[in-house]
Amino acid sequence: MGEGHSHPTAASAGGRHRRPLVIAFILTASYMVVEFVVGFSVNSLALISDAAHMGTDVLGLGMALAAITLASRPATQQRTYGLYRLEVLAALANGILLFAVAGYVLYEAIQRFSEPPDVPGLPLLITAVIGLIINLISFRLLTAGSKESLNVKGAYLEVMGDLLGSIGVIAAAIILFTTGWAYADPIIGVGIGLFILPRTFKLTRQALRILLEVAPPEIDMDAVRADVLAVEGVEEIHDLHVWTITSGMESASGHIVLKEGAEYGPVLDGVLAVLREKHHIDHATIQCEPREFDETKNAI
Repeated sequence: MGEGHSHPTAASAGGRHRRPLVIAFILTASYMVVEFVVGFSVNSLALISDAAHMGTDVLGLGMALAAITLASRPATQQRTYGLYRLEVLAALANGILLFAVAGYVLYEAIQRFSEPPDVPGLPLLITAVIGLIINLISFRLLTAGSKESLNVKGAYLEVMGDLLGSIGVIAAAIILFTTGWAYADPIIGVGIGLFILPRTFKLTRQALRILLEVAPPEIDMDAVRADVLAVEGVEEIHDLHVWTITSGMESASGHIVLKEGAEYGPVLDGVLAVLREKHHIDHATIQCEPREFDETKNAI
């Protein structure tokens, strides 16, 4: 027994802002390639590191678009939850890749501190300024959607983070161009690489928690259990599980034992209301059992 109607999701709420996401994705992906090409051409670790950071934005924007697109597709008899988990798998792949990129940047920086290469400041400055403009355009495109959709807000924050990376590269370019101090490039490169790591760790941890079906960190399971037991007509609860299908979509299942004389309809409505209103769990399947019900007889 549970809710049989559909529920809005963060992805569906962001459907109105698909076009700005597409434009931001194309701009960011195109300039990421430019930054990589120029970075390796002029041997700039700061620009390579910023390009890798911009790559996180490309993946973040891509996952936001995928969530919006896939959320519009109905579930099938085989894919009962649709394709929401693709977003989580992409996030995990993103995290693993970024750990590798950060490791490469830090390794290269150690090598370059002993013999810093000659990096021309002017090409670096021009590339970084254009990159900053691209980020500002994407930032502006996503501002409106970030106020209405958590999904779009995630992409918005990705672009905001890349603005800092572009500013860092501009600072390195100005130092190189005006003073010729070769250490500016590897120092800024390490700074951007270290900036990536906390976000990468958080992203990877969130993806693993979802794939392992661990209860969301913001949900207090003891509080959920106590609130359900406080519903009139509930005598006890067991086999309570809460997990995340994809970001922003929590589900729950459990068995409640009814008090003698309680009607399952009002009790079920009360339990679902508590889960929805107090704990923001909109997808719940709750089985109501009379006191004399013996589950062991139906065990497989």
